[in-house]
Amino acid sequence: MKVLMIDNYDSFTYNLVHLLQANLGEENVTVVRNDHIIMSEVGAFDKVILSPGPGLAKDSGQLMDVIERYKYTKPIFGVCLGYQAIGESFGAKLINLKKVYHGVATPMELVEDDPLFRGIKSPMMAGRYHSWALEDLPSCLTITAWDENGIAMAFRHRDLPLHGVQFHPESILTPDGPAIIKNWLSL
Repeated sequence: MKVLMIDNYDSFTYNLVHLLQANLGEENVTVVRNDHIIMSEVGAFDKVILSPGPGLAKDSGQLMDVIERYKYTKPIFGVCLGYQAIGESFGAKLINLKKVYHGVATPMELVEDDPLFRGIKSPMMAGRYHSWALEDLPSCLTITAWDENGIAMAFRHRDLPLHGVQFHPESILTPDGPAIIKNWLSL
């Protein structure tokens, strides 16, 4: 299996890359910055993962273009900014939170039988580094985890192989993070 990591210029990108490589080997994970994507080459990969990143998805190079072009044909997993980008591509609304979550672990209630969370007990602790969140998710996106304040923290698409998490599975603050990555790779 060949996985493309789209790097949204985030310091956590290579934590995710190392988790992927631990499962697939170094030669099966390719990292490309969001403003250096050759769109036709994305098709050569089996799966795409969208890294966290600063700022907004609309300002993140070709991130939204990749989602629009491949969301109906490729398994895509979005983390933090990547999660927000997938959600926005289907019409979810991005809101700026009153409370900022940077470097904190909070419990997530897993509310759907999502294979992404197979073998993980609810509630699970998850590391958070964000000041934005999604709301008004369309019916095609099933919310699979909530935080204690009712903020959507994960979703899966009802019909397409798309998943996203607002939290950081690659963070030391997310003990079940390696299992989440392994589960996604097995889907």
